[in-house]
Amino acid sequence: MMARMGKPSGHLLALHLKQWRSTFILALLLVWLAAMVGRAAYLQGLRHAFLQHKGDALANRVVEMPAHRGMIFDRNREPLAISTPVESLWCNPADVEASPGQVRQIAAILQMKPAEVRDKLEDSRNRGFVYIKRRLPPDQAEAVTRLDIPGLSLQREYRRYYPAGEAVAGLLGFTGVDDSGEEGLELAWQNWLAGKPGSQRVLEDRHGNVIEDVQSILSPRPGHDLQLAIDMRLQYLAWHELELAVTANKARSGSIVVLDARTGEVLAMTNVPSFNPNNLDGVKPWQMRNRAVTDQYEPGSTLKPFTVTAALDTGRYSPETVIDTEGGSWQVGVNRIHDAHPEGMLTVSQVIEKSSNVGASKIALSLESQYMWQKLHDCGFGVAPVSGFPGVAEGDLRPWQHWRPIEQATMSYGNGISVSLLQLARAYTVFTNHGVLLPVSLVEGARNTSQPVRVYSEKSADEMAAMLENVVTPEGTAPLASLADYRVAGKTGTAHKPDHGGYSANRYIASFIGFAPASRPRLIVAVMIDEPSAGQYYGGTVAGPVFHNVMDNALHLLDVAPDKVMPVHAGPDETGKAART
Repeated sequence: MMARMGKPSGHLLALHLKQWRSTFILALLLVWLAAMVGRAAYLQGLRHAFLQHKGDALANRVVEMPAHRGMIFDRNREPLAISTPVESLWCNPADVEASPGQVRQIAAILQMKPAEVRDKLEDSRNRGFVYIKRRLPPDQAEAVTRLDIPGLSLQREYRRYYPAGEAVAGLLGFTGVDDSGEEGLELAWQNWLAGKPGSQRVLEDRHGNVIEDVQSILSPRPGHDLQLAIDMRLQYLAWHELELAVTANKARSGSIVVLDARTGEVLAMTNVPSFNPNNLDGVKPWQMRNRAVTDQYEPGSTLKPFTVTAALDTGRYSPETVIDTEGGSWQVGVNRIHDAHPEGMLTVSQVIEKSSNVGASKIALSLESQYMWQKLHDCGFGVAPVSGFPGVAEGDLRPWQHWRPIEQATMSYGNGISVSLLQLARAYTVFTNHGVLLPVSLVEGARNTSQPVRVYSEKSADEMAAMLENVVTPEGTAPLASLADYRVAGKTGTAHKPDHGGYSANRYIASFIGFAPASRPRLIVAVMIDEPSAGQYYGGTVAGPVFHNVMDNALHLLDVAPDKVMPVHAGPDETGKAART
């Protein structure tokens, strides 16, 4: 009986144990649930800001918004430099998921070597930002986007475009991959042209792709536009004629400068060979220089007018004063000076017309060396012209205290002194402005710290301007520089190039510089051809025709009225008398 009653008692114990176990498990579940609720409340409430910051750090990124670089225009608002939007391909290498085949596809689109692309995607995993290629053309950017490779992203940037290409490359210079100026006016006016970049917060997916613009933090500020004094009609004209001359004369190079004779503004300035600023592949460093400004050379006889005008200012000389040119050969110490075209007795005016070295030397040695140095210095020689261009050459005008007689003599006809073409063109403003030297300017409306300076008396400067007209007559050294409709005044230069402490026997610089219309000068054109080797090397025959073509076309483009009086054959007037002109 007792045994039978023991069974129910064991069964109840088992039920009791199962209920206890269930209660314990339920309690654990309730505690776990309470802990989860508490933890959630803690994180959602007390730690919300911290977690939000951590989440944002993983999904949000602040990106730079590039600023639009200011445009460059010519004086007529023709665009010379434009920044166009482009895309650059970048990635976080750790996020990129690209198969070997896709790597080859990327390389083919970007015209890169597969190994180069692979290195950027694989060998830089410790870096969070890698450019694969900057400034992609639109077709490349679109093709890469179609690949839909996780981790690759495009970033908006700007690329500089130069519509005029080679014609204005040396003057404008170019920008680098970051759209900042590296040469020329792009470098000189970097702070003016460059804008201030902005910043923006974006939302990224797990592959680093931007999926949403969240917030603009700082708006980009575009750069300022720059308007030059350059007239692109004259710039194209000058570049074209110079290129023809350099090719025809098989010259090493050439430069040309066109100035407004009334203001000193640079209306054209170019060099040949030039370069394409839109594609710098294979361009040599010397081609990038604006050689009309940065390079210096011995000007030869184009310097004679300054020596002779200084002599006129002393009152001891006039255009009719006679100089014995010794048959074209004259001894100075142990050295002998020669004329290319031997003459005998010449007036001062004929010394300029015939370009007599002996005549110029005799005049120079009659002047005090300090006085001659001062006049040359006042004309801007040995001083870098303030033009707003980087790397401007100041030339070489040695101190007068160290001059020997032969040096003073040869300096009168442009040997032993060096100038830049811009420097020489500016100096000729003394003959277009009655003895006053003008500052030069490349930028329209830019304030130049230099002021006009009187160098020669009005009488002496005007007498020299009249003498320079004789140079382009059949009796002068540059008849090829004359114009049919305009009176021209100018001077030739033919200089042996310095070589190993002396002068080369067969390497020359041919130059011509002049102004027109001579009665009321409007333009100054300076031409320099370096090492012509096609047979001709005199300034009148090599540089003179370039001057002729550029000046003639430029004056007509600018609608400058002719000043050369042509013979008119008229019938009798109403009174029966012949009409006079």
